[in-house]
Amino acid sequence: METPPTPRFDDLLDRTVIGSFTNVGYAIRKRRWVDGLPSLDGKTVVITGATSGLGRVAAERMASLGAALRLVGRSEAKLEIARREINSATGNDDLGVYVADHSDMGSVRDLADALLAGEPAIDVLINNAGALFPNRAETAEGNELTLATNLLSHFLLTNLLIPRLEDSAPARIINVSSGGMYTQRIRVRDLQNKRGEYKGSIAYARAKRGQVILTELWAEKLADRGVVAHAMHPGWADTPGVETSLPMFHKLTKPFLRTPEQGADTIVWLAASKEAAESSGLFWLDRRPRPIHRLKTTVEAHADRRGLWEALNELAHTGF
Repeated sequence: METPPTPRFDDLLDRTVIGSFTNVGYAIRKRRWVDGLPSLDGKTVVITGATSGLGRVAAERMASLGAALRLVGRSEAKLEIARREINSATGNDDLGVYVADHSDMGSVRDLADALLAGEPAIDVLINNAGALFPNRAETAEGNELTLATNLLSHFLLTNLLIPRLEDSAPARIINVSSGGMYTQRIRVRDLQNKRGEYKGSIAYARAKRGQVILTELWAEKLADRGVVAHAMHPGWADTPGVETSLPMFHKLTKPFLRTPEQGADTIVWLAASKEAAESSGLFWLDRRPRPIHRLKTTVEAHADRRGLWEALNELAHTGF
């Protein structure tokens, strides 16, 4: 009989990065888990980026737990396909769809308005929508595409929905980040990625670092208000986004990549587990909180944390 890994061994595994982020790390850790998750019956879950990859897998699993699921994506046709497939696979027919483009803040505002009008309760908000763009581009609103899609939209949508989350308390905010954020520090004075040579993977990692900072800030702001906020990263998962955005990485690491189901596991666990409701502001991988920094060079000053919030408010034309 195999002996499950101890937390100390898990910490050592985490420091290896390669062993931790791959399907090997997932398989080792999974042996410690108790099978089954609490029901999400009676809970309304909003998940963005729900038509493919991690979002699609997480959505189906939460539907199987009984959640009233609200799927958000850019394509109405793809959303309808996802809705039908999830209904067929789980028998859950409490499935709604909302169309939104997360690179467009006007569309994000329309989404928030539609959710507030259509959903009397929101128990879980999962900010999963995101993408890695190889070349720098700007939206019609003048925002750099990576920033808009992966960070600014999450800031705007979450803050617009916080009153409904508070009314629905106990509630949860879950931000799907990336292990790539370990390599980057937030650049508050260059959020638009204008300085130097643009590299898509670096811009993406910086946005994901910002997302984790927002998670900590929301945890502070919402303490004792019945809403917890957590961030997670899925490890290295074999998703269409990875294959398209990082083709060489995908080719070299494919035997060790996690399945989408393995990558999405902690998203679902954070949405359903009792343990995730007992803390806030943490960064998770494989159902355990992990360090937010691995390198001293990525630690931001307090002024940068405050500056990030103020800069996003300015870009979103809000006063949160």
